[in-house]
Amino acid sequence: MFYWLMKYVAIGPILKAVFRPWIVGRRNIPATGAAILASNHLSVSDSVFLPLMIDRPMTFLAKSDYFTGRGLKGWATRVFMKATGQIPIDRSVGQASEASLNTALQVLGRGDLLGIYPEGTRSPDGRLYRGRTGIARMVLEAKVPVIPVVMVDTEQIMPIGRTIPRIGRVGMIIGEPLDFSRFTGFESDRYVLRSVTDEIMVALQRLGAQRYDDVYASTVKERLAAPTASQPR
Repeated sequence: MFYWLMKYVAIGPILKAVFRPWIVGRRNIPATGAAILASNHLSVSDSVFLPLMIDRPMTFLAKSDYFTGRGLKGWATRVFMKATGQIPIDRSVGQASEASLNTALQVLGRGDLLGIYPEGTRSPDGRLYRGRTGIARMVLEAKVPVIPVVMVDTEQIMPIGRTIPRIGRVGMIIGEPLDFSRFTGFESDRYVLRSVTDEIMVALQRLGAQRYDDVYASTVKERLAAPTASQPR
């Protein structure tokens, strides 16, 4: 109820009026049944506009830190995360990947939509980066289709480090579902998991024509953050 209230009564109409988001391929999202929406990740606003423009509620897995902040900012962040269908995952513990998997399987087991960013973090420069294999394990264990999603220009209105969005138009392209049932029974095979993940990333690259770099986005961020020889240490 809270999700629908925020989407249709409070936040949704305002966002649609200001940012005029567009969507292509909405029919590729099934009307019922579980599925994973695998998206590129350009901005924190991706988790706002994608749920806003589809007809079914969906869930994202989010860092638990977003739900534990104090003061007015912490409260506002917590309300925002809940309003956009996000649930907390503690990534600081040793079994973080198992916790994420179990939570994802619960969501999919209810027949709901689950949003995943296979890159694991936002792209630092607009390129598409190597996917993490956690999504493949979720797909094979839950036995659900994967729907590729490409967010467009969200990094223009809210790039990394910006807290107040610029006014601009954003969009999203929904691709045809991908079926990985041929790999049933290979949930623990790391080569199969990598193959499934790479197939998802290829679908995203073709759908959005982003430049692809076969390295993890987190590695690129670490390189950018590391001091160079000319910088004081």
